[in-house]
Amino acid sequence: MTLKNLSLVLGGASSGKSGFAETLVTGSGRARVYIATAQAHDAEMQARITAHRQARGPDWRTVEAPLEPGAALATVAEDEIALLDCATLWLSNLMLAGADLAEAERELMQALDDCPAPVVVVSNEVGGGVVPDNALARRFRAAQGGLNQRLAARADLAVLVVAGLPLVLKGALP
Repeated sequence: MTLKNLSLVLGGASSGKSGFAETLVTGSGRARVYIATAQAHDAEMQARITAHRQARGPDWRTVEAPLEPGAALATVAEDEIALLDCATLWLSNLMLAGADLAEAERELMQALDDCPAPVVVVSNEVGGGVVPDNALARRFRAAQGGLNQRLAARADLAVLVVAGLPLVLKGALP
């Protein structure tokens, strides 16, 4: 199975998007690089990270990149494939760190352009809920929606996963 330069897998929480993205990556037959953006701020999140790592198995090279996935993408070789999971946690990390979101996004987009291998990006679709009741949540929702739109515009393949089922929005599944 051959993936082009950039694939975007969107979905709600626990929709099956990460599992679907992993299937795309493993189906490529290439050496796999998992670019992890999650941070274990508590025991529950540490357990989730551990479970995900065990489920993936030992055939993945994992690069922890909660704030700078572009630097992680720079380590990916031409004969590999990268899974960036996920853009939503990365954006949350940036907002909590008070980072310049526009500059961070510019750097990510440049890193995606420069990566010599295919990249699959996982991101949450956050536009289907109610309008948040606080300014930070509204700012996050707007930033996430804009990031998803810009990633989708660049992507060769964009897939929405709902209840574990993929719906192709752009391109074609390999």
